[in-house]
Order: sequence, then C-alpha cells, then structure tokens
Amino acid sequence: MGFELIDTIVFVTYCILVVGIGLWVSREKKGHVKDSKDYFLASKALPWWAVGASLIASNISAEQFIGMSGSGFKIGMGIASYEFMSALTLIIVAMFFLPIYIHRGIYTMPQFLEQRFDKRVKGVMAIFWLVVFVFVNLTSILYLGALAMQNIMGIDLLWGIIGLAVFSAVYSIYGGLKAVAWTDVIQVVFLVGGGLFTTYVALELLGYGDVMVGIKELSVKASDKFDMILDKSHPSYNELPGIGVLIGGLWVANLYYWGCNQYIIQRALAAKSLGEAQKGLVFAGFLKLLLPLIVVIPGIIAYVLVQDGRIDALGKPDEAYPTLLALLPSGVKGLAFAALVAAIVSSLASMMNSISSIFTLDIYKSHINKNISDQGMVNVGRITSVVALVIACAASPLLSNLDQAFQYIQEFTGFVSPGALAIFLSGFFYKRATANGALAAAIGTFVFSIMFFFLLPDFPFMDRMAIVFLLCMALIVIFALVEKKPVKAELTYPKDLFKTTTSFKIGTAIIIVALTFIYYIWW
Repeated sequence: MGFELIDTIVFVTYCILVVGIGLWVSREKKGHVKDSKDYFLASKALPWWAVGASLIASNISAEQFIGMSGSGFKIGMGIASYEFMSALTLIIVAMFFLPIYIHRGIYTMPQFLEQRFDKRVKGVMAIFWLVVFVFVNLTSILYLGALAMQNIMGIDLLWGIIGLAVFSAVYSIYGGLKAVAWTDVIQVVFLVGGGLFTTYVALELLGYGDVMVGIKELSVKASDKFDMILDKSHPSYNELPGIGVLIGGLWVANLYYWGCNQYIIQRALAAKSLGEAQKGLVFAGFLKLLLPLIVVIPGIIAYVLVQDGRIDALGKPDEAYPTLLALLPSGVKGLAFAALVAAIVSSLASMMNSISSIFTLDIYKSHINKNISDQGMVNVGRITSVVALVIACAASPLLSNLDQAFQYIQEFTGFVSPGALAIFLSGFFYKRATANGALAAAIGTFVFSIMFFFLLPDFPFMDRMAIVFLLCMALIVIFALVEKKPVKAELTYPKDLFKTTTSFKIGTAIIIVALTFIYYIWW
C-alpha cells in the first residue's frame, strides 16, 4: 500500500486514542469493585448518542467494508438493501421489542427466553448463539480484517489475525461493555468520517481529479449496478431475489439481527432509560442511511476502474476495497486504514463481550456454579472472551476459500434467525405460545433450513428464511393449540409501555420519507 510517515502518524494516533480511552473508562472509583452490571451492561449509564454510535460501530466491520464492497463490485446497489432496510428495522425494534426487554430488566436474550418459556429453551438457544458467534461471526470478522491488512500492507494473514485479536482484547476484556461502548464513540467517528472521505477521494480518482465527473462516470459506466430490485435474469437473483428482498426473508434477517441478537441489543439494554435507548436506535437508523456510501459505492467504483483498465482484474470480489485503498494518496491511506481497523476491532470487542455475557450468565451461572459472586462472574467473562478469541483465531484461516464472505455470513446465520425470530415474536405477542412449541421451533429452524439447503440448493436463501420462519411459527401455534395451557398474568404489559416521544416520531417519519425516496429513484 505504500504507507508514508503521515499515514503512520494518523493510524498510530487512532490506536493510542482507542486503547487510552478504553483503559481510562475501565477504571473504577476507589473502593468500588467492578460487578456484573458494570461489566456486562456498562452500569446502565449510556446516553442515546453512545448507544447509537456503539450499535453502528459494532454492526459495521470487515464483513461490510470488505464483504459488502465485494458484493457491490459483483451485484451493485441491490446489496445496500441490507443497510437501508435496517434503518426501518431499528425503528420497529425501538417501538415494540425494547420496551418489553427493559420492562423485564434482562441482561441477555437467553434470560428473556427463560422468563417467557423455560430453561430448556434458554439453554438450547444459548448454545446455538455461542456456536454462531464464535464460528461464523468472530471468525469471519478476524479473517476479513486480516485479509484487508494482507492486501493493503502485505502483512501475513495469520499475523494479521493475531494482531487484530490482541488489539481488540487489550481494552475490551478488562473493561467489559463500558470500555467497548465508549471507545465505539471514537471508533464510529473514524469509521464514518474516514469511510466517507475515502469514497470522496475514490470518486475524485475516478473523475481524474473532479468528484462531479467521477459521479457522472459512475452513473454512466455502472448504470447496471444501480438496480435496488433485481429481476430473475440477473446472475445474482438467488442472493437478492427481487421484490422478495422487501417483503420476505430480509425482514427475518433484520428483525432477528437488530431485535433478538445479544451482540447488538446489549447496547440498548445498557442505556440510561427506555427513552434514551429508543433515541439511540433512531440515531443509528440515520447513520444506516449513510453507510451504503461507505461500504457499497467503493465496490462499484472499483468495478468501473477494472472495466476501464485502470486497475488489474481482481481475483475475487472481496479484493475490491483493499485494492481501492492501495490507490489512495498519502495521508488519506492512514485515515482510510484507521476507519477499516476501527470497524474491525469494535466488532471484535462487541462480539467477545456478548459471547462472555451469554456463557457467564446463561450457562456458567445457571448450570455450573449457581452461587458464583459478581466478581467471579466478571472473571469468568474475561476468561470466556480469551478462549473464544483463541478458537476464532485458529478457525479464521479456514475461510480463505470463500468468494463473497458477506453472503456466507448471511446464509449460515440464516439457519438460526428464522426460528429465533419466531420464538421471540411469539414470546412477545402470542400469549398462548408454550415452551414446547418454542423448543420445537428452535430445533425446526435447523432441520428445515438443512432440508432446503441440500434438497433445493438453488433456492434463494432469503426466500428460504421466510418459509422456514413461517414453518416455525406454525409449529409454535400447533403446540399452543394442542397443549392449551393457561395464559400467565405476567404476559399482560402496561398500557403505556409502547408509547414514544414526539422527537422519536419525527425521526421515524424522516427515515421513512428518505427510504421511500431512495427506492423510488433506484427501483
């Protein structure tokens, strides 16, 4: 990549800021010992802007910068539906999911499942989540981040994996969610600011020094890449099956990810209040509208540069973003690389904290040592983070044969999401749903998904998720009708639980108008 002194200074400044702030906020007042509430929920003291920033920093990682840019290179703006629809999903989660979680005072998603159903459902889903978090999410983040470092700076893949793991562990394992959330505020500044500036410079490069010319070149030479809804003739239709993206499986993926996923929702649970949490999700929704400019457009720019012969053909789509970074001028490279690393380490830190939360609170305390002290839980959480990171480091190189890592992550997470979403939605709003029905859905999501995967390999995985979700809901309803158990009084929520503020409603309206305009323009 050819780092100059200014690039090194920018990147080193970023590293010092993150580690310094992470360690500083991890300090405790004299005489206070960090307890489980401090470690796993940041003392429930996060303001709305920290919640929103942490949500985006945790969500955006190498899988977006590298993976989604790769899909932008191959597919185009259609892949941005993941980002645009997430903005609307965040509103739904803020209105209907968060009030229930906070009303119940839970720390983890499995804890909600135990309160609503029973320990069997909690245990099964906790194990499912740990497997997916470690072997799909954590490994893919490490692999894609190290791949970027290899392509940009020539760092060996294995050493890149180890370096990223150590960097993220330095502050997050000791400080817990408080360190993760507050450093995310810094991370998101580098991530969004550096990412937008990288796109600006890339457009300038495409336009031979003129950004407006670059935008025109992009719209003319990549006009086929700006279809938000793909038709059946498109070679990537199976990955983004037309109108089904808007009305089918993408809703399953998004509602599960933003509303039932410990990795994400833990930030909202750590807010000062429900109102602060909801404002934080709206803020994250606004940032989501910007993200395609950062993670998809660069891939399309790289596509045009390849078509023009200005850069060599890529070995695979996931090389688009690293190749583009190598073309940036001195000074910008350091900022762009800092943005990329910020996305990676913030996601690693968040994922480790969620893994440690679920293992410590839902497995270790429930089944191994029920009388463990608060300090003991903090120590177990730290050890769990280290073990998960070591396992992920060992497994990450195995992903090197993937063509589009982002699609791999979505497809295999899709084995869990339909059943999990069905369980949570029925737990929220279907009072007659039973523990046996939820358990059947937890098992059914894997059985149905595997059947589709092997018997109908060419069936679009988004459509598969939608059908599996409906089948899991059907299982829950059938068990409820057969068992006919009485409804628990605790399932009746206060009438004003789902009320929202005027500012929340205004923010929601702006996001909906913006999304309507985007899809009208690029339909």
